[in-house]
Amino acid sequence: MARFFMTGTNIDGGRAVIRGQDAGHIRVLRLRPGEDVVICDGRGTDYRCRLVRSTAEEAEAEVIEVTPCRGEPDVAVHVFAGYPKGERAELLVQKCVEAGAQEIDFFDCERCIARPDGRAMAKRLERLARVSESAAQQSGRGIVPRVGYIPGFVEMLDAAVKYPARLFMYETGPGRAPLKEAIEASLPLTSAAVITGPEGGFTAAEAKMAAAAGFTLCSMGERILRCETAPVLAVSSIMYATGNL
Repeated sequence: MARFFMTGTNIDGGRAVIRGQDAGHIRVLRLRPGEDVVICDGRGTDYRCRLVRSTAEEAEAEVIEVTPCRGEPDVAVHVFAGYPKGERAELLVQKCVEAGAQEIDFFDCERCIARPDGRAMAKRLERLARVSESAAQQSGRGIVPRVGYIPGFVEMLDAAVKYPARLFMYETGPGRAPLKEAIEASLPLTSAAVITGPEGGFTAAEAKMAAAAGFTLCSMGERILRCETAPVLAVSSIMYATGNL
């Protein structure tokens, strides 16, 4: 069943009027009057609607059923990822949204290779927001996860420290907890921060700073993971442990 978020849609009196890009998408999909679509309000509520009419500029549908979105997990995972180069950021956003992340913030740290200026980052975030919306729509999410950028490592720690579970992925050194044990020690879990590094990982000084601030240094096993893979596996592990997979 085709799924749309409420951008450009007005629901009033049991009727949904769909305009803009989504109206055009309905035409592209060749959906006809009498077929059902789902419109999500972006806050976790789904409206199952039946098309009444459709043009290139506007479609109208009758609201049949209103239900909580079944695809939205009951644990809020905020991903903090060292900003990567190239298209890796888009892949990271897409897959973390599909896995169930609620928010994603990229950040700058010592081993980040890519450091866009303010204007370039603003354009990049616009693109990543569209990637997030598309992934949320495709995977049946009830929200569009926000994508942002934090310009420094300390600022990132300040933002992440508020979460009851603070999982800092670090690939080397003693004193790391296996990710499975770190998650299980935090259960029952309603929210968590997952922190992963850029291509070159974190420095020893950054890991020491995180540990001193109360973050749990976590091992993800003996395999070396790419920077766009690690957060996806961490989010998926949390979803599995909390019954969301």
